[in-house]
Amino acid sequence: MKASEDPKKLLVIEDDPGLQKQLRWSFDNYDVYVAADRESALAQVRRYEPAVVTMDLGLPPDPDGASEGLATLQQILALAPDTKVIVLTGNQNHANALKAIELGAYDFHQKPYDPQMLGLIVDRAFYLHSLQRENRNMQLTHWDSPISGIITRDPDMIKMCRNIERVATSDVTVMLLGESGTGKEVLARALHQMSDRKEGRFVAINCAAIPENLLESELFGYEKGAFTGAVKQTPGKIESAKGGTFFLDEVGDLPFQLQAKLLRFLQERVIERIGGRDEIPVDVRVVCATHQNLKKLIEEGRFREDLFYRLGEIVIKIPPLRSRIGDAILLAHHFKNKFCAKEARQSMSFNQEALAAIEAHQWPGNVREMENCIKRAVIMAEGPQITASDLGLQDSEIPMEPMNLREVRDREECKALVRALAKVDGNIAKAAELLGVSRPTLYDLMNRHGLK
Repeated sequence: MKASEDPKKLLVIEDDPGLQKQLRWSFDNYDVYVAADRESALAQVRRYEPAVVTMDLGLPPDPDGASEGLATLQQILALAPDTKVIVLTGNQNHANALKAIELGAYDFHQKPYDPQMLGLIVDRAFYLHSLQRENRNMQLTHWDSPISGIITRDPDMIKMCRNIERVATSDVTVMLLGESGTGKEVLARALHQMSDRKEGRFVAINCAAIPENLLESELFGYEKGAFTGAVKQTPGKIESAKGGTFFLDEVGDLPFQLQAKLLRFLQERVIERIGGRDEIPVDVRVVCATHQNLKKLIEEGRFREDLFYRLGEIVIKIPPLRSRIGDAILLAHHFKNKFCAKEARQSMSFNQEALAAIEAHQWPGNVREMENCIKRAVIMAEGPQITASDLGLQDSEIPMEPMNLREVRDREECKALVRALAKVDGNIAKAAELLGVSRPTLYDLMNRHGLK
């Protein structure tokens, strides 16, 4: 362990001295603290703030029942809501184990315990606890950042955020490409806030949300008497953004006849209101976004190629949530914490099935779908734990990928071997060179993974 890392603290609540020694020995890679009853357990929680707790429900003065254990569980979670409590129960105490889960326990494991299985459960509990803590730290650290709305650890997404930062101070026109719900407007606002125009207005218009016959007047404005109902001179959205940023959302839905007028504005930086003859200069930075394939629309004759190149001086592609490694669960915890605070609910957690459902779901609606899903689950969940049924995801039966490092490493190693051998058409020498290993090492790896 690095000197800068905090030791992982595990509290074992067990009144049997023999089991205390066994559990301490099983988890010698953690800082293990031991308590034999409720009073000492609560004292240890206050003093050491352990991330994970294993506890026997049968504690004195009720060693044959579960009342003392359940009361201890409730007090621990009241003191430290984020602590992951793993309940150890006998074969006949399944109902009490379920009761503990309802009260907020992270998981349960039956006695006599399997050290390997219990170790896996404890490891995952520590992983989840650190993930939640990291999420909170990110919120505190980046709360005032213009990109504070983007929560990610995915390398591609981080690279995209760095690109946003690079182009923000320039006045180039930026095109944001991404599926619905990926956060295009959040990024457009970040561009504005990091630019020299941040003191000006950020004006947005959605081309898909305004009827075609009204869109021109919304964009360019109109003079008094230009048409029936035009009772006064009205500036358009572009003119209203003067000195600031104009965000043209869903530009792929812009009617073809308006595209020429928008192109002229981008070239000349002047507009004419409907019914007017005066050219009005407008100094504005333009950012646009779409979920559509504009090149396909160009081929179909529905979008002007010259407008595409004017709008796309810088093109930034936003990866969908399903391709962002680890971000689904990271965002789920973020939204859970957000809506628990908003709905005045006590700290909640996801059970294992819920986490598996979140990881397995493809999130076609991306971050917007995730936010709505977690908000609904926080409101509808009956207890302190959010279950897979609370999420209501259709593909929740797909199992979670293994977190065991050896399994992950072996799987990725096998993939790399197969790809390298395929790339060089089975040539061992070339494959070894490609992978940066010797030929004997490559043969050993192939034998280990059953490759010929």
